Amino acid sequence: MRTEAKMKQPIDQALVREYVIAAHGNFVEVQRLIEQEPDLVHAVMNWGGDDWESGLGAAAHTGNRDIAVYLLEKGARMDIFAAAMLGELEIVKALLKWYPSWDELKGPHGIPLLRHAAVGGAQSAPVLKYLESIKLEVV
Repeated sequence: MRTEAKMKQPIDQALVREYVIAAHGNFVEVQRLIEQEPDLVHAVMNWGGDDWESGLGAAAHTGNRDIAVYLLEKGARMDIFAAAMLGELEIVKALLKWYPSWDELKGPHGIPLLRHAAVGGAQSAPVLKYLESIKLEVV
């Protein structure tokens, strides 16, 4: 006999919007919203024109390491853009095999992978150096 799983309702888009905006730099608000609705950790906002952004994506392109780490600890799914900002060189290298035209990859708002590595500061410098070195090989 199959038991029916309790159907969860979709998260209100206004709440998703509030969360993604907060993830650009308001750590306290991100924590409050995740405590209120834990499933926000996987929510994405469609800003239109194929511009999708998660809380992790917002933290990654703004260089907000604390928010990114918090969201990953809460179960957010790592992606190449967050890995670049966080300085996770081995993850970036592993994912690049799937993206031979990696310099064409765009994160939220069309922000390129190199920019994500640059905003990570000293901790992401090895990723930035690596990406710049392989970009030169392609040219």
